[in-house]
Amino acid sequence: MLKKYFAFQKISGITPYLWTVLCILPFYFIFQSSSTIKIIVGILLTVLFFVFYRIAFISKGWPVYLWTLILIAISITSTSLFSYVYFAFFLAYFIGNIKDRIAFFTLYFIHLISTSVSINSSILLRDDLFLKQLPFVIVAWISVILLPFTLHNRKERGQLEEKLEDANKRISELSKLEERERIARDLHDTLGQKLSLIGLKSDLARKIIYKDPEQARTELKDVQQTARTALNEVRKMVSAMRGIRLKEEIVRIQQILKAAEIELVLEQKRPLTKTTLLTENILSMCLKEAINNVVKHSGATSCFVSIEQAWNEIRVTVRDNGIFKNPDEGLAKGYGLIGMKERLEFINGSLEMQMTGGTTLIIKVPNDSKHIDREELE
Repeated sequence: MLKKYFAFQKISGITPYLWTVLCILPFYFIFQSSSTIKIIVGILLTVLFFVFYRIAFISKGWPVYLWTLILIAISITSTSLFSYVYFAFFLAYFIGNIKDRIAFFTLYFIHLISTSVSINSSILLRDDLFLKQLPFVIVAWISVILLPFTLHNRKERGQLEEKLEDANKRISELSKLEERERIARDLHDTLGQKLSLIGLKSDLARKIIYKDPEQARTELKDVQQTARTALNEVRKMVSAMRGIRLKEEIVRIQQILKAAEIELVLEQKRPLTKTTLLTENILSMCLKEAINNVVKHSGATSCFVSIEQAWNEIRVTVRDNGIFKNPDEGLAKGYGLIGMKERLEFINGSLEMQMTGGTTLIIKVPNDSKHIDREELE
């Protein structure tokens, strides 16, 4: 029991005791009166004040105005009849806890003006009991000015801190979700291609194992090497995002298209000039996925790949002579085309798909090297 008491005291300090004194104090002023009727009226007003004060705290909407105005009227009456101005403390605390800004400022100014008028009236009437406590009255008046703003600002700051905390939690959750999606895309883009290559080369080795054993052994060696490469890439992916240059990816797509018995026609006038690793990495991933789709879904016999770097953009075109299976389903499901779009959006790129005379994917990204000489590229 004592532990709870000391814990409460440590948290709240002397504030509860001050409020207790302010709750008892009005009866001291009331019993200073010599009139029994006046004493009864004072006790009734005090009881009504605390009842209405409690109701005001749980009210919402327009009743807040009504109960506050009633409390202000009781406070002014107590100041005039009994020289008790300290109900203004309670009102200042209540108004400071009002969340709505319009209601706060409206009731704040009404309370401030009415309290100031009642204090000045008592001073002008030279009430002896009131004049004796004038220093405390001045403190009460200053509290009426400052306390509501202090509480209101603290309340707003607390709400902003809660919103900020919620926002940080949301950002953390979104970051985790984005990281999971990124890992899923990377696994699909990296392992998917390697496993497809292993499957194709294994099928090819099985078909020619009796016809051409030497070629079959070569294909199986390639399968072994590809498996090792895939394992190595997974290890690197776990530790960090691996940057891939476009020229490295071109070598890989040549291997996979050759294994799939699809003819590759590559058109690139010159290597990319002064392109950032991020842009090349995203282009490499998109090219990898585009070739993956050609192998898996097109049934094509040839594939045309064009890489152009103009002054304002880099354009990669992948076109095959096959038929894209279930194009609507391919666009709506899976990580392939969706992942490509998400990656390209990150660098303000775009993806266009055409289904005329085969399937054509056009990938465009802004040229991030503004200092490249236009004449050099054109």
